[in-house]
Amino acid sequence: MRGKVVFVGAGPGADDLITVRGARVIAEADIVIWASSLVHPGIVATTKPGALIVDSATEALEDTEAHYRRAAEEGLLVARVHTGDPSIYGATGEQYEQCRQLGLDYETVPGVSAYSATAARMNAEITIPEVCQSFILTRLEGGRTPMPPRETVRGFAAHGATMALYLSAARNKQLQAELLAGGYPPETPCIVGYRVTWPDEMMLRCRLDDLSATMREHKLWKHTIVMVGPALAEGHSGTRSHLYHPGFRHEYRAADPEAKSDLRANGAGAVHTQETTP
Repeated sequence: MRGKVVFVGAGPGADDLITVRGARVIAEADIVIWASSLVHPGIVATTKPGALIVDSATEALEDTEAHYRRAAEEGLLVARVHTGDPSIYGATGEQYEQCRQLGLDYETVPGVSAYSATAARMNAEITIPEVCQSFILTRLEGGRTPMPPRETVRGFAAHGATMALYLSAARNKQLQAELLAGGYPPETPCIVGYRVTWPDEMMLRCRLDDLSATMREHKLWKHTIVMVGPALAEGHSGTRSHLYHPGFRHEYRAADPEAKSDLRANGAGAVHTQETTP
């Protein structure tokens, strides 16, 4: 028999921010493995009768393998529930290898990441025409998990792009220093999200030179994401996207001649690179 493991992104916290596909997998699974320390209990509240529910908060990778082995031997469906999106700091690579060694099929259902939930909660756009069109997702180096030598916060900061930093709250003083040393101006806007979309959520705005003091004042040292960059400022003028300008033509809409002339003469901000159309 050949079982299957589906790695399900549970989202940032709220139990209604899981995808329809992810919720369906959990409801159909014979074994559901989730971490109570990170995943909202409502996510696994819809399991079918008789399903085995395993809390992996205290388990190592070797402990989880026993459940995968059983799934392979009995042809069972396993829902391996990960916080946020499994592809971001999800430690899924070694589990994929387990599945391959055991002859298990496996697939991944994406989830809403903490960075996108943080931006949404603060109504912030990560990419703004003329201000920022790039996004960097990383963590502060020097912690318990080694970082590649060329991946440093200071080096990334030199680009001036919007940056989201995971797993760095406990060393907030160093984080602030590295961001400033990399070239972000002291007044660069920051968003700090603690347990985003959970009932005890805390969302804060501050300047970069106040980042460490703000985090220490609120005792934020875990379950916290930091976002920094000029695009996160509240209110941007003169940065309208071309995409929705009446003078901008694309395959679904003709350009208004008068608006097109105005767009050519005066512009409407840099072209907002976007693959989709209205």
